[in-house]
Amino acid sequence: MSIGATNARPFLEIKDLNVRFETDDGIVQAVTGSTFSLEKGQTLGIVGESGSGKSVTSLAVLGLHRTRSNAKVSGEIWLDDEELVTASDEQVRKLRGGKMAMIFQDPLSAMHPYFTVGSQIVEAYRVHHPGVNKKVARERAIDMLARVGIPQPERRFNDYAHQFSGGMRQRAMIAMALVNDPALLIADEPTTALDVTVQAQILDLIRDLQEEFGSAVIMITHDLGVVAELADEVLVMYGGKVIEKGPAVDVFQQPQHPYTWGLLGSMPRLDREVRDRLNPVKGTPPSLINLPQGCAFNPRCPYAGRNGDRSFTETPELRGDIHKVACHLPAEERTKIFQQEVLPNL
Repeated sequence: MSIGATNARPFLEIKDLNVRFETDDGIVQAVTGSTFSLEKGQTLGIVGESGSGKSVTSLAVLGLHRTRSNAKVSGEIWLDDEELVTASDEQVRKLRGGKMAMIFQDPLSAMHPYFTVGSQIVEAYRVHHPGVNKKVARERAIDMLARVGIPQPERRFNDYAHQFSGGMRQRAMIAMALVNDPALLIADEPTTALDVTVQAQILDLIRDLQEEFGSAVIMITHDLGVVAELADEVLVMYGGKVIEKGPAVDVFQQPQHPYTWGLLGSMPRLDREVRDRLNPVKGTPPSLINLPQGCAFNPRCPYAGRNGDRSFTETPELRGDIHKVACHLPAEERTKIFQQEVLPNL
């Protein structure tokens, strides 16, 4: 499609994505009706607790649920004008690792223990460049190791994953993900289990490489500090659904959903007086096999009773223009609650 076309799609467009898993205990409704888009050069932060559907969404984009016989994916996933849900396995494999790539949460388990780090990067490169010989691929791999900040890349090329520190393993994983200059990079909890200094280095690295390659980036995390650092847009997920999305500035300064208020309240702040303790979101995430009726957040929401029985009987739709929210509370009341009850305690 030409650049000047009036109906040009965003680079990545997800429409009504649903992911289900059939299990002995019932059907796991992992993702329900997820819709969002992303342009090249932009970063989308997806946040939420464990089990909210963040990683399942990213794995669906990469087509990795195809290997599971109990998985059912429906909806539309458009990447650069190509639909992936109905695409063949072969076509998705060609795109995975090439046009789209992923930085996994645990590089030690994601990388093969019996092959050197360098050989795995070489293999990732040659799969998508079959005409390239080993020498050229090796030079490319060493160059990528150097660009992600690994010292003595020629020597470390021959090391195994267990010989790298946690931060260096993550850098090597980033090198592998970026070796084919992907247009879409998905980072799934890329700084988990790393100390604060290394976290900052990894985030700076992802930002710098994004500017260099012009990639679209999806940052999946439970850490709102990471999102505030990198994201242009924010998607908040709960119970497998998108419950709030909008520009990062709006979501952080004027959050609209009570769950987002809870996430922000549980986040440590350096610009305010230190409190004795953080304020966690009370209760536990819902079972994706047996979601509550109405709003999935209603068992944990302190404001569920302020709109009659709608929170307990009717599922809220995602509404709004640029900043969207799925909540039964009227906009005026949400603003009042946030200003008078929530903001003073953040």
